[in-house]
Amino acid sequence: MLQFEEQKQRLSEYRDGMKELRDALNYDVTVDTIKDLEEQAAKEGFWDDLENSQKVLKETSRLKDIISKYDTLNNDFNDLFDLIAMADEEEDLSLLEDVVSGVDTFIKTFEEMRLTTLLSGEYDKNNAILTFHAGAGGTEAQDWVQMLYRMYQHWAERHGFKCKTLDFLDGEEAGLKSAVVLIEGVNAYGYLKCETGVHRLVRVSPFDSSGRRHTSFASLEVMPEINDEIEIEISPDQLKVDTYRSSGAGGQHVNKTESAVRITHIPTGIVVACQNERSQHQNREVAMRMLKSKLVEIKEREHLDKIEDIKGVQKEIAWGSQIRSYVFMPYTLAKDHRTGFENGNINAVMDGDLDGFINAYLKAQSQGNL
Repeated sequence: MLQFEEQKQRLSEYRDGMKELRDALNYDVTVDTIKDLEEQAAKEGFWDDLENSQKVLKETSRLKDIISKYDTLNNDFNDLFDLIAMADEEEDLSLLEDVVSGVDTFIKTFEEMRLTTLLSGEYDKNNAILTFHAGAGGTEAQDWVQMLYRMYQHWAERHGFKCKTLDFLDGEEAGLKSAVVLIEGVNAYGYLKCETGVHRLVRVSPFDSSGRRHTSFASLEVMPEINDEIEIEISPDQLKVDTYRSSGAGGQHVNKTESAVRITHIPTGIVVACQNERSQHQNREVAMRMLKSKLVEIKEREHLDKIEDIKGVQKEIAWGSQIRSYVFMPYTLAKDHRTGFENGNINAVMDGDLDGFINAYLKAQSQGNL
């Protein structure tokens, strides 16, 4: 039947893609690596070095997850062909909805998995730290920061990632002047690193009684969270540490003691802060991880050999070089100026539908077009 032949043709177009995906994942090598790691774990004395044993188990789990996802996808691919053949032979149109849904789900999962093969950076698998700053424009820009803040929270929820606010500064009338968010999940940084830059909003302002159109800007900086496994030497005399009371609402503890911590790295001028943990000690630990993440991110971007070579490049923010525009009026459109990717459903974008932009950037980058 024609309906089933169409679905069979859709699925057949991915036959070569499945082979390419297997090769890109280094399937056979990965299986051998898992075997070697499991043999290490079975050796006597494996648990004597707790730090190393945890690394081995974590890597084993990560690689097993890759193999498991590919095997599941490959089984779904073959099962769909069997289902289509059976439904076609019996001319059972009642199965058409299941077939179409199955093919749609397979294609979506395939594209997501293929995308992960483009994440080959040293820190791509890490958590991501997002830092938002309002541009010029007062309440307008501060409201725009809060909209972006919510947009990335929704994106994280869509992907099953955890989202944790580390620091924020409320706007004078509405919105946020700045915010720092930690997004926890495998490959969070790999996906979100392309979101770094200036984001531009065009809309009729809800704060303008005359109903005029306004343009607002906000910057987003994305860093990989650097854990304690990566050693970075930072001399205590290079740090200025300030404590203060948290600005947020709530809690028996939050606003009553100077538990919030702000750390300034004197050689570079980098400032990091954390106020949402329960104690000053915890806030300081998180702030130090943020500082390390920022130093490593700059070092990677500038290809520097030493942290000491960093000279405050983080201060350069070019407000005229926006990476993406979000237009609410006179039409609705979100457009990425680097790849040309567009989405006319602005409400879906603000609800976290960013995968199209991220996919387009990663594909363009892998093809050497950026």
